[in-house]
Amino acid sequence: MNFFKFLFSKTFVKQLLFAIVTLVILVFLLMLWLKSTTNHGETIEVPNLAKMELDKVESTLDDIDLRYEVMDSANYNPDYPSYSVIEQVPKAGKFVKENRKIYLALNPSGYAKIPVPNVVGITKRQGEPTLLATGFKIGKISTRKNIAEDQILELRYKGKVLKPGTKLSKTSVIDLVIGDGSGSYRPESNTTEDKEDEQ
Repeated sequence: MNFFKFLFSKTFVKQLLFAIVTLVILVFLLMLWLKSTTNHGETIEVPNLAKMELDKVESTLDDIDLRYEVMDSANYNPDYPSYSVIEQVPKAGKFVKENRKIYLALNPSGYAKIPVPNVVGITKRQGEPTLLATGFKIGKISTRKNIAEDQILELRYKGKVLKPGTKLSKTSVIDLVIGDGSGSYRPESNTTEDKEDEQ
């Protein structure tokens, strides 16, 4: 009986109201703290960093409270300046929280170097697709007096004899010297006797 009287007493009601008010205030303060630390509802639009060099990227992201990290370099793209941003994650236009890290891939300074395949001794018809598929370009095609018609006798790069296995930048232009099918077999010949193919 005394317990029920206490529940309805002024003292208990006052203490209960005080506890409720204190709890509401604590919850309100907690919500304010969470909002300030997590920037609840506040987002930043990721800018387009394409073709920017790192110094410009850094200043651009600093101004809007974002960070960056460079990932592995991507494949070379001649449409982008060397060491500029070629890819970014998240993409431009996405919305992120403050202090978010943007991951970047940079354009290398040039094409990767790859070994020249050994196409000497096979026909032009077989060798050309092999060189093209590897990533090289075919330049001048000259003929040399040789019994092996249409067979690749020699590879050249910038006028110099090119040994298979030599590493060149992708898209390098390789010239071919092929046999014309006439005369006797001659493994070596003066380069002045080579004739440019009229095909």
